[in-house]
Amino acid sequence: MLELKNIKFGAESDGKAVEIIKDISLTAADNKFIVITGPNGGGKSTLAKLIAGIEKPVSGQIILDGEDITEKSITERAQMGIGFAFQQPVKFKGITVYDLLRIASGKSLSVSDACQYLSEVGLCAKDYIKREVNASLSGGELKRIEIATVLARNVKLAVFDEPEAGIDLWSFQNLTRIFENMRKSELGMTVIVISHQERILSIADEIIVLADGVVSKHGTKDEILPSLIGSEYAQNACPKIEEGGAVNG
Repeated sequence: MLELKNIKFGAESDGKAVEIIKDISLTAADNKFIVITGPNGGGKSTLAKLIAGIEKPVSGQIILDGEDITEKSITERAQMGIGFAFQQPVKFKGITVYDLLRIASGKSLSVSDACQYLSEVGLCAKDYIKREVNASLSGGELKRIEIATVLARNVKLAVFDEPEAGIDLWSFQNLTRIFENMRKSELGMTVIVISHQERILSIADEIIVLADGVVSKHGTKDEILPSLIGSEYAQNACPKIEEGGAVNG
């Protein structure tokens, strides 16, 4: 279980201190698929980075399975089972998809096992296992390979920061299917997704609405989603996807 207790975070902008996260407390229970949504600039991506250890809070505590991890580095948190996927997946010139999955798993990984992880994210293993993780791959391919590395690591907590950013409709539909499978799986993984997309919100166990650095709503999908759909705010939080176009959020 992940607990955030009175988390605050600020940064400097134009010589002035700006409070981005304002005293947030929340709990993410085990085996839950949680979506954090809200207006741009509300602090969603910053909160994801605080959980992963990319940023450190000014005050408050981050607790994982009863252990205070507030001061632990991103590497230490990764070793404890926290995985983080960026909006724009990192490219690795000279490293093959198989190499990346083997490194992510942290153990000896057979080609057969690596192919299984690729299959789980809808990629034909024989077409990808030897390819380099570079610019020759599309945004959707990179996103799915990144998710495969999260599965290979067998993490306790997976955090995805706007995974729909910059991918086309077909890739987005595949991404949603992968998340649905993760939600239904028995891996014992808690998944936190930062997203504006109604289709991802619709498969959540819980939805957190973050606006102006504070949690304005937190509850089950059935409690929160109806209040978002059709409102002016929901149009910003849950934009529709135009057929044949890229997903924008």
